[in-house]
Amino acid sequence: MNTPKTILSSLALLSASLFSSAFAGEPLQVSVNVAADKPGPVISREIYGQFAEHLGHGIYGGIWVGKDSKIPNTEGIRTDVLEALKNLNVPTIRWPGGCFADEYHWKDGIGPQNSRPSMINTNWGSTLEDNSFGTHEFMRLCELLGAEPYICGNLGSGSPQEMMEWVEYMTSDGSSPMANLRRANGRDKPWKVKFFSIGNENWGCGGSMTPEFYSDNYKRYNTFLKNYSGNKLVRVACGPSGGDYNWTKVIMDRIANNTDAISLHQYTLPTNDWGRKGAATGFGEDEWFATLRNTLFMQELVEKHSETMDRVDPAKRIALYVDEWGTWYDPEEGTNPGFLIQQNTMRDAVLAGLNLHIFHAHADRVKMTNIAQMVNVLQAMILTKDDKMVLTPTYYVYYLYTVHHDATRLPTELTSPDYTFESDKLPAMNVSASQDAGGKVHVSLCNIDPHAAVSLKAQVRGFAPKKISGLVLTANEITAHNTFENASAVQPAPFRDARVVDGGFEAKLPAKSVVVLEIEK
Repeated sequence: MNTPKTILSSLALLSASLFSSAFAGEPLQVSVNVAADKPGPVISREIYGQFAEHLGHGIYGGIWVGKDSKIPNTEGIRTDVLEALKNLNVPTIRWPGGCFADEYHWKDGIGPQNSRPSMINTNWGSTLEDNSFGTHEFMRLCELLGAEPYICGNLGSGSPQEMMEWVEYMTSDGSSPMANLRRANGRDKPWKVKFFSIGNENWGCGGSMTPEFYSDNYKRYNTFLKNYSGNKLVRVACGPSGGDYNWTKVIMDRIANNTDAISLHQYTLPTNDWGRKGAATGFGEDEWFATLRNTLFMQELVEKHSETMDRVDPAKRIALYVDEWGTWYDPEEGTNPGFLIQQNTMRDAVLAGLNLHIFHAHADRVKMTNIAQMVNVLQAMILTKDDKMVLTPTYYVYYLYTVHHDATRLPTELTSPDYTFESDKLPAMNVSASQDAGGKVHVSLCNIDPHAAVSLKAQVRGFAPKKISGLVLTANEITAHNTFENASAVQPAPFRDARVVDGGFEAKLPAKSVVVLEIEK
C-alpha cells in the first residue's frame, strides 16, 4: 500500500515533470499578509472529523469485513483502511448516520454476531443490514484510531428510554441493567462518549418535523440522557438544512440553555439540481467553475447562521457543527444509486481545501465538521473494491492539513486577481494560516484557476522566517483521479518553488493546486 510517507520519498524526482504544464503561461500576481502578531482562536482538530454511515459500502466492505475474512483485518476491521486513517490523525467519527440513525435500534447491534437480527436499510438501497457492525465494533474502531466517537441517537423512530439506555450501556460503570448487559457482551469498563447528537435531519428523513416540534422533543429526550461515571456528553441539537435560518432561530430561542452545539448540513452540487446533480468525472471547465462557486456558499451559510446564534449566545458558548458536508454527484454508472458511489478528482481536493479554510476562518464558532463520508460514499477519503484500496485526492488534502489541527489561527489579508470563466469570476487564490504549539507557521493555499500559475509574495508580521518547506497536490487535468488500476495519478509531492525573503516568503504555485508551506524561525 502506498502511504503518504512512502509517497513523499518516491515522488521527489517526479515533481518537475508533473508540474511542467501547470506552470505554462504568465503567472498571476498575488500578495498575502500573515499576522502572526495577532493570533486568533484555536482551530479545533474536530474540524477534521469524519462520518461513517450504514450506507452502501461505507461500513461493510469499506471498514468492516469480519474476523473470518480473507482480506487482512484487525478484529474484523480492514487493516489497510485502518492504517490509512491513522495517517490522518482522525479526531472524531460520526456514526451510525445520517438518515440511517433515526431507524437504527442499537440493541440489534450488540451480543453474539450470529444472534443479531437483520433489518432492511430503507433509506439506502433497501439492502439487508445484518447488524454485524454495532456499538462494540464502532467503539473499537475509534479506540484503534484514537478518535472520539460521535454518536447520533434515534429520535425519529426511537423512544427516550431507548436513547437513555444506550448512553447508560456505553458510559456507566455502575451495577445497572445496561452496564451489566455491556459486561455480559464482553466489555467490562465503560467507554468515554464525548459527542452525542439527539436526532439527525429531523426536518426531513428524521421525522419531517417543524423546529418547534423538534425543540419540544429535544428537551424531552435530553432530560433522560445522564452523565455517568465521569463521562460528560456534549449534546448536539439537530440544526438546519442549508439556508433555513428560521430553524436556527427557533432552536436557539427554545433550547439554547439545554444544548452545547447545533448541526448544519450542506452539500455541494455542480448544477444545484438534485434531479441532475452533475458528473463526478468527465466534466468540463463549466462544471469545475460551477462546483467551486457553489461550494463557496458555505461562507455565507456559516456567517448568517452564526449571526442568528449570536442573538442568543454572543459569547459563542454553543458550537456550530457542520457535521455533513461535501460534494454530491450523480452515482457512478452501473452502481446501485442508493449506495452513493462517486469518484473523487482534483476538483474535490481543491473544494475540500476551500471549505476547510472557511471553517478555520470561523473557528470561534465552528468547532467540528464531518465530511460525508469516510469510505466509499460521496466525497470519500478512501475507496475499496474487494481487497484493493485507493486513497483519494480529498484524502491527501486532509493529510496535508493535519498541521492545522489544534493550531492557533493567524489572520491573513489576501490580494488576488480573479479566475474568470465566461461572464463569471471568482478570486483565484484562497489562503489560511496557523501557528502550532512548537511555533511553526503553516500556510495552506488553494489556486482554483485550472490554467494559470500564481506568483505569490507574502509578508509574515511578528515572525522572522528562516526556513521554508512544503508539499503540493496538483495534476495535469482537472478530472484527474486515482483508480484501482492507477492509484497514483493524484498524490502529494515535495514543493520546491518557495523561498524565504526578508520578512516573509515568495512562492510560485501551479494551476489547480493545493499547497501547504511550513515556515520556521
